[in-house]
Amino acid sequence: MLKSLSGRFLILTIIFVMLAEVMIFVPSIARFREDFLLSRLERSQIASLALLADDMIDDDLEAELLRNAEVYNVVLRRDEMRQLILSSPMPQPIDATFDLRNAGPVDLIRDAMRRLFDREERVIRVIGAPVREAGLLIEITMKTSGLRAAMVDYGLNILWLSAVISAITASLLFVAVRGLLVRPIKGVVSYMQSYAAAPEDARRIIQPNASVTELREAEEALQSLQVELTASLKQKEHLAQLGGAVAKVSHDLRNILTSAQLFTDRIEMSEDPTVKRMAPKLVNSITRAVNLCESTLAFGKAEEPPPRLCHVVLADIVSDVVESERLAIGEFDLSFAEDIPTGLTVRADPEQLYRVIANLVRNARQAITASTKPGEISVAAREEDTAWFITVADTGPGLPPKAREHLFTPFQGGTRKGGSGLGLAISAELVRGHGGKLLMLSTGESGTTFEICLPKGDVADS
Repeated sequence: MLKSLSGRFLILTIIFVMLAEVMIFVPSIARFREDFLLSRLERSQIASLALLADDMIDDDLEAELLRNAEVYNVVLRRDEMRQLILSSPMPQPIDATFDLRNAGPVDLIRDAMRRLFDREERVIRVIGAPVREAGLLIEITMKTSGLRAAMVDYGLNILWLSAVISAITASLLFVAVRGLLVRPIKGVVSYMQSYAAAPEDARRIIQPNASVTELREAEEALQSLQVELTASLKQKEHLAQLGGAVAKVSHDLRNILTSAQLFTDRIEMSEDPTVKRMAPKLVNSITRAVNLCESTLAFGKAEEPPPRLCHVVLADIVSDVVESERLAIGEFDLSFAEDIPTGLTVRADPEQLYRVIANLVRNARQAITASTKPGEISVAAREEDTAWFITVADTGPGLPPKAREHLFTPFQGGTRKGGSGLGLAISAELVRGHGGKLLMLSTGESGTTFEICLPKGDVADS
């Protein structure tokens, strides 16, 4: 019962109703005491009429009148004269006097609580105003046992009535909560369990139909989440299939490139000066293509292979990248600038660092050539105490809004029309493998700037 929403609601309802009844009980018991005392005053006034009608009554009649009024003495003040109308011996002295003519709520509640918890029988004096203005005041003395017994009976009746009201109210609310809240919530939970069993099945996506605003908002939020998750799972499935296809293509392409690599060995033996100059570039390009195919196969298994860190001359890597891009631009008016300090070495995997810089430079070249306007690509580097920083900047048209929003997300952060967005995603992953960061510093009509940060120290040193 305590673990269910409806059960807790039932118990809380009973508790709150009982608390409300207690707050009502305190003033009501004070009102009951006041009414009880006023009724004794009225009965005493009626009993005194017998004496007012006949100045002389016998002792037996006087005693009977006092017993019926349940008092010991009756004093009536009329015309400024205080007159003892009825009297009888009192068993004990008067303990307290209560004037009901000007008693406030606080006084009535305080006196009622004291009487309710005081079990000793006492004699009290009660003063009040006679009914129908039959005098200035009426004063009686009476014992408290009957008053307290009546108050206890009244309190018990209130208690039982409160318990019945609490039970009925709680039961009605229990049924209402189960119908309006618990049952719809269980329906949402069943939808979630059904969807979890087969999230690829679009038929299991919840259809909001709750009439309660909050529940409907929850159903709509769940529906949006399920739609996005189903689409993401389908995309991941397609990516997995694509990865399998790419792995097969890379496997065959590696074999083809390996054969081409054997032919380039013979080309290097040529005596033609142009061939001798171009052959090393061709050999390096084919070697990198073979390594890329092998890396793709490794990526298809789990992730990029960990970098093999060593100190490499950064200028050589940048020079190879720039030379390869110069061959790709043909006659287009695009210039390259290299600002690499002489002899600067960085600790990195040379092949992975080449891929990162090549991706950034290639993206910049493609953006500038697509704009059909002349431009410039610059690669600069600097060394600080804790890290090396490599900057690739261009004067292209800048990145489109979608590319900025999903910059390093595969298949969503493409920087050009028709691009897959894999280049930046792979580059960011490779840089993270070095413990560094790939950041876009700026982009706009004046161009785009990326920065590669490679830390110097090990994790234990940071």
